[in-house]
Amino acid sequence: MKHLPIFALLAIASLASSRASAQDIVTAGQYFGLVADRYAQIDDYEGKIAISTAKDVMKGDIIFKSPSLLRIDFTSPPDQVIAFDGQTLTVYIPGYNSILSQSTADKPGAGSTSLATREGLKMLKRNYSIAFETSPAPLPLDGGAPGEQAVRLVLDRTSAAEGFTRIKLYVNPETKLIRRIEGWTIGGDKLSFDFTGIKTNVGIPETRFVYDSPASANVYNNFLFNSDN
Repeated sequence: MKHLPIFALLAIASLASSRASAQDIVTAGQYFGLVADRYAQIDDYEGKIAISTAKDVMKGDIIFKSPSLLRIDFTSPPDQVIAFDGQTLTVYIPGYNSILSQSTADKPGAGSTSLATREGLKMLKRNYSIAFETSPAPLPLDGGAPGEQAVRLVLDRTSAAEGFTRIKLYVNPETKLIRRIEGWTIGGDKLSFDFTGIKTNVGIPETRFVYDSPASANVYNNFLFNSDN
């Protein structure tokens, strides 16, 4: 090796470097797969959530248990609750002393109440094309903590049945957890979901997803669709 001309040594080094770089290249689909693999390891999680629209921001505590148990106890607006026990979606609106209830027992896939779950990610993979917004490199997260960065994935729907025409996922490059979801509806409205302080596999019991609604509240059943349709 010591008798090789210097240009040959440089060529070998260059080739080795190129092969290493090629092995590090990850497509958007592959990166999405890494995120999906991470969520496949999650049995439950808890943390904070903020849901933003053009007119309002709602904040609260979120808990989730695989495959589809979900509960959000809001601090803003206070005392508002969203709970899903696997079969029934319940929304309590204290300002109107009203409960919106929807049975999803005979609606396959209706239990996917959160995109930041293993089931939600499976749905996205089936019904959306996936690309990096610019590149695989993490970028600063607008409105995040100082120095916080995220890998940005853009998903465009391939099925007209999906409510969001476009979705952006902001992924923590270290944990592979979704930090933010932005979705655009058919009407052009934007919704943003921010997840912070997420702790995974903490052993959340199913009893925490049971919601005892106020007896005095007005109940409106099947507010999304008729359960027999």
